[in-house]
Amino acid sequence: MPGRRKKIWITRAQPGASATAERVRGMGHDALVAPLLAVHPLDEVAIDLTGVAALAFTSANGVRAFAERSGDRALKVFAVGGATAQAARAAGFHSVLSTDGDVEALARGIAARRGELKGAVLHPGAAELAGDLVGALDQAGVEARRLVLYETRPVTLSEAQLKPLLRADVVLLHSPRAASALAPILRQHPAPELRALALSKAVLKPLLRVKLAAKLAPPYPLEAALLQLIEKTD
Repeated sequence: MPGRRKKIWITRAQPGASATAERVRGMGHDALVAPLLAVHPLDEVAIDLTGVAALAFTSANGVRAFAERSGDRALKVFAVGGATAQAARAAGFHSVLSTDGDVEALARGIAARRGELKGAVLHPGAAELAGDLVGALDQAGVEARRLVLYETRPVTLSEAQLKPLLRADVVLLHSPRAASALAPILRQHPAPELRALALSKAVLKPLLRVKLAAKLAPPYPLEAALLQLIEKTD
């Protein structure tokens, strides 16, 4: 039996926010799209694939940023989570291997296949890292390097914008940076009836000292699993 119609605040950056909103509306809920983060591509970044055997992506934004600047789709791709792997396939990459979990899990997955790699692993992504993939790979004996393609910057919401959002039933969080942007807002504007649903327990950490009606994460860091939690918040 379906639960009641809920108001769901979607905090992730565009264009992912719109895709999530479509899924939320398809579930019969109201989607309030108000990103707390915005992606800003960096200008004049050169992509050098010399000696690169594989790409490692830790977000769909990283996939999109790379795909917009490079037409190379022949390299093997390692990805964190189903959403990132799906974005890589949608961008035209054919050899995509995904690992559920976090950056450390991805590093272990890549290290397990290091015998297949005839070169370095390139990690395209944001200037701000949720974890040190290159450092973890170096420790595992895998040659790796970073490629910074964009910045993720906080978005300032006005008091008028915040008022309906803080009365939502649920806030969805896809990254620790989104949770970090939300925490000071909730300290200034307490919303004890709000329920926070996050992609993983690690995403919830910035909200540790914030009073909320619930803080939940699915057993697997997949958006489908995250959205299933909406029905458990009645």
